[in-house]
Amino acid sequence: MIIWIASYPKSGNTWIRSLLSSYIFSDDGDFSFKLLENIERFSVKSLSENIDKSHNNQDIVSRNWILNQEIINKDQKIHFLKTHNALCTINGNKFTDKNNTAAAIYIVRDPRNLITSLAHHYELKIDEAFDFMTNKRKIIFPETNKKNEIKDFNFIGNWSDHYKSWKNINFCPILIIKYEDLISEPKKKFISILNFISRIINISIDQNKIDKSILSTSFDKLSIMEKKVGFEESVMSKITKKKIKFFNLGTKNNWKTLLDKNLIKKIETNFKDEMNELGYL
Repeated sequence: MIIWIASYPKSGNTWIRSLLSSYIFSDDGDFSFKLLENIERFSVKSLSENIDKSHNNQDIVSRNWILNQEIINKDQKIHFLKTHNALCTINGNKFTDKNNTAAAIYIVRDPRNLITSLAHHYELKIDEAFDFMTNKRKIIFPETNKKNEIKDFNFIGNWSDHYKSWKNINFCPILIIKYEDLISEPKKKFISILNFISRIINISIDQNKIDKSILSTSFDKLSIMEKKVGFEESVMSKITKKKIKFFNLGTKNNWKTLLDKNLIKKIETNFKDEMNELGYL
């Protein structure tokens, strides 16, 4: 069964994966990028049915979502998987279901801070990043696909619909974590994540290991690590042809100093209900 680590892009998914992989998959809580291989991005890696050329890419991939999850779950073990996909249905094909999902952890981030991270990561102007976040039919494609193969994709939609799709999951337990709470109270929030997971798998709460995991996955440590050894998940710039820095601003990403008043108002107007619900307004 799968425990999903789900989020809209650039909301802190990698941080949660780093914390969990350092705690669950290391002996002492000391993090390295190699450990992230234990919580991979879910994708339709090998199509589990014959490809019918009469179907388009979205039909082919979405028809294989559940089939590939069934293949993953054949070993009857717990699998942690990352996704940016909304909890959606395309042409009658559900992204996941109760037979393949044990639980979900959803990370949400203030869209006023999210927008600058999106702009940096995808090399967008700030108004283009706003269009990205408000596009109800937004799809993103992995950068690693080769030509002439079926392209995997993540249907993410807009920020508010993505959040609501996972929040309203009704066939498994879900834990919603605010990125800002993880910054202000990392130990408290990380323990809440471990307690949530402990209902599904047998893990002990080791205070020393928790402290080590938090220390070794701090933004500064991750940024230094990326500078020294690179980060496989960072994308290639279409402009410079060099890797775009993944761990970019950290706590310096402050919408109050980075965004103009008109854009702030547009974001708050578009996402008013969800931002109020989450305590962002």
